[in-house]
Amino acid sequence: MNFQLFQTEAFKKLSASHLRNTINFLFDSHQEFAITCQTSHLTFAPELPANIKQHFGDTVLLMLSGYTFETSNLDEDYLSFEAGFGSEQFGTTVSLPLLAIKQIFVDEYPIAINISDPEPRPKEKTKTDTEHTQNKSMEAFLNNPQNKKLLQRKKSK
Repeated sequence: MNFQLFQTEAFKKLSASHLRNTINFLFDSHQEFAITCQTSHLTFAPELPANIKQHFGDTVLLMLSGYTFETSNLDEDYLSFEAGFGSEQFGTTVSLPLLAIKQIFVDEYPIAINISDPEPRPKEKTKTDTEHTQNKSMEAFLNNPQNKKLLQRKKSK
């Protein structure tokens, strides 16, 4: 099987459209459902505690029922919903790209399957990255002799 065929932009658009249409159909029908999705593409606001997140594998089954179903929102490329996790029902908003959804289930029946992968998440800038960028900017600024003169004049005032 040529797996790369299913990672092309054309096939990803087709898969995302199918997932979006299926989820919209379930929302319009007031039909609760479950999804299996890649955990590496899930975002949580607020972030889940480590003691809860450590129980997740590469994929996780999430039930969209009750309050979670009622708070679900679907836009062009993302599904989001509020959910409680762990025995303490830690509340968070979950967001994921549509292509991170691998299967959609109603009861025990898989009604949609996706083998396309979402685009990798952009790397979040850390404080260290920001400091490094600032240091590089200052270094470039100070390499210009005119800028050094400006700083010296400012210091002498």
